[in-house]
Amino acid sequence: MSVQHDPVQRADFDQFMVPNYAPAAFVPVRGQGSRVWDQSGRELIDFAGGIAVNVLGHCHPALVAALTEQANCMWHISNVFTNEPALRLARKLVDATFAERVFFCNSGAEANEAAFKLARRVAHDRFGPDKCEIIAAVNSFHGRTLFTVSVGGQPKYSDGFGPKIQGITHVPFNDLAALKAAISDKTCAVVLEPVQGEGGVLPAEQAYLEGARKLCDEHHALLIFDEVQCGMGRTGELFAYMHYGVTPDILSSAKSLGGGFPIGAMLTTAELAKHLAVGTHGTTYGGNPLACAVGEAVLDTINTPAVLAGVKRKHEQFASRLRAIGAKYGLFSEVRGLGLLIGAVLSDAWKGKAKTVLDAAAAEGVLVLQASPDVVRFAPSLVVDEVDINEGLDRFERAVAHLTQA
Repeated sequence: MSVQHDPVQRADFDQFMVPNYAPAAFVPVRGQGSRVWDQSGRELIDFAGGIAVNVLGHCHPALVAALTEQANCMWHISNVFTNEPALRLARKLVDATFAERVFFCNSGAEANEAAFKLARRVAHDRFGPDKCEIIAAVNSFHGRTLFTVSVGGQPKYSDGFGPKIQGITHVPFNDLAALKAAISDKTCAVVLEPVQGEGGVLPAEQAYLEGARKLCDEHHALLIFDEVQCGMGRTGELFAYMHYGVTPDILSSAKSLGGGFPIGAMLTTAELAKHLAVGTHGTTYGGNPLACAVGEAVLDTINTPAVLAGVKRKHEQFASRLRAIGAKYGLFSEVRGLGLLIGAVLSDAWKGKAKTVLDAAAAEGVLVLQASPDVVRFAPSLVVDEVDINEGLDRFERAVAHLTQA
């Protein structure tokens, strides 16, 4: 039976919520596949994917079934005990990746927090307290906790919250010489996104990741890949490190791992994992049965040759059409990215106006994102069908036509 809810509207956000977000004027209320409907019944095509979260779109039957089945069994038991869904998902992640051990948490920030704490603990145990420095990339994004926001290379997110975590250096992305100049025997970890997400959908160069791996080995530092946004099939491989053939020591995952249900994971080797002994780290909800049951269904669904090949094929469909739109209207200077994480870089005439493009697209019935004010980002469902791709890009082109002719 359906529950009767009190009516709410967009104005309630301004009255009751902390104003750290500026949500759209309409309120989505229902989703199915790659389409959503707002309170007025207006239908929109979703190329935003909940910011690269809704990896199988909305209300995918496999995820609904997994969540419903688990909801009728057990929701929460705490980490005083283990549970079957967590054990199944951990085993499958280990079987599918370089990793031998998994730590579950609730978000990408928590996965990165665990990764950074592990890196510092390993270095402390092996080399002493002086080996604690972390090198990250300019314009990187690793979360919103005080530690992860300090590691992220965007001061606009970390300024104004008191003293920052010490021992963190930022170097330009894809600049191996800069990384080589910065790394030292005090470095405990280098953390990189194989594809910078919030920084503008910027893929790493092959030689850069290979060089970072070599430098870390030479300096007894750990290589951490933040795959919160680019992992779980988004690049057309299960994880982006597989695309490059460069294996990290620690990998963080979240977003798409739960397909919309909050879950994060840190993956690493058995040798490193033993440094997080009983009591050194934890989380109340991490590895809860609901999240892990959904995560297992996500992994089972996307980690197939057909789905991953489809991601690569759909990349070409998106990229070629976006390049044509960009050329026709003078909007984009470049279309870049891997798989279904795509960034359309605005031309000089449109620099800084990604939000304007986003709003115009929503008015035409298609949801897109921005990745910095200069890049329009597309992160649709990995199983978005051809009809929705074509219709969504038609709507996007109409929005661009209206914008550029205004």
